[in-house]
Amino acid sequence: MTNAAIVILAGTESHADTGRLVNGLEAAREFAENEGDELELVFDGAGTQWIPELEDEDHDYHDLYAAVSDQASACDYCAGAFGVDDAIQDAGVVTVDDNEGHPSIRSLVDDDYEIITF
Repeated sequence: MTNAAIVILAGTESHADTGRLVNGLEAAREFAENEGDELELVFDGAGTQWIPELEDEDHDYHDLYAAVSDQASACDYCAGAFGVDDAIQDAGVVTVDDNEGHPSIRSLVDDDYEIITF
């Protein structure tokens, strides 16, 4: 059994960012499909901008996102800072704010999660 926290930090500005997103989602799906593994998928920083895009059923990576969206959460502070807080709320994605408005990476480490960033 593996506990993995996939953290998507890549924004939406470049082809390289899209590559990091897809690699992160592919890794998340691999953990989600492996029985016994625990997955936390966190969209943080500029990565919060992906959620409204990926919620669009016409997006190239919507199906990949949909496969793991039940495990997704977003940084509360960053969602507001990047202007996507309403879209994230509309999508039903949980926002986390347990470390002064941000997700607590320390808590994940304390719970034996391996942190993998994209």
